[in-house]
Amino acid sequence: MVWNVVFLVVNFMHLFFLLYKRRPIKIDRELRSVYKRMFEPLHVQEALFQRLTGQFCTIQTVKKGQAYAVEDKTSVDERLSILLKGKMKVSYRGHFLHNIYTNSFIDSPEFRSTEMHRGEKFQVTIVAEENCKFLCWSRERLTYFLESDTFLNEVFKYLIGKDITNKLYSLNDPTLSDKAVKKMDRQPSLCSQLSMMQMRNSMASTSDTDDVLNQILRGGSTGSSLRKYHCPST
Repeated sequence: MVWNVVFLVVNFMHLFFLLYKRRPIKIDRELRSVYKRMFEPLHVQEALFQRLTGQFCTIQTVKKGQAYAVEDKTSVDERLSILLKGKMKVSYRGHFLHNIYTNSFIDSPEFRSTEMHRGEKFQVTIVAEENCKFLCWSRERLTYFLESDTFLNEVFKYLIGKDITNKLYSLNDPTLSDKAVKKMDRQPSLCSQLSMMQMRNSMASTSDTDDVLNQILRGGSTGSSLRKYHCPST
């Protein structure tokens, strides 16, 4: 009888544990669009997404006309952000480069370009075109967290690479409409290792964007790895 009672208690405890694991996870309403658009298609569980956004992450706002980053002044080492609401404009020395839309990273090129070189400053200025809200991670704590989770680390590599690709298309064809740019998240990741700061700055100083892109792809350290892909300007 004692054995059966113990066995029953253990089974009830296991049942409660399974029910607890299957409980519905409530994702913040402001973050649900980001989860559905970016993370759910990559099979990131809601519980894992909640861990990612619940411990060392904040939701911040900037008003229309305020700067998220100023070239040669703002450090790239502090944060990584995803735009939740609104639109931002990226410029270099007063030259318009491209826009940033909802459900996309704000500073993915800087995050990728400076992974091995800390202490860098933004080489572009990012200003809110509308009242904006964004999800912001502490870069140092996010990096530490991703190092402990291989799956999520690969997810971030893919998302950042795809986001850089979208910005690459925007730079290569600045006449694209807002609607067309928003559809680019379905394009494959071509240039995840490309130094977008170099590309942003080079394209800002010349109108011949195709020649600049070809020069960067030929002369950059990642050119050989990119030649096997079909880039729109090559």
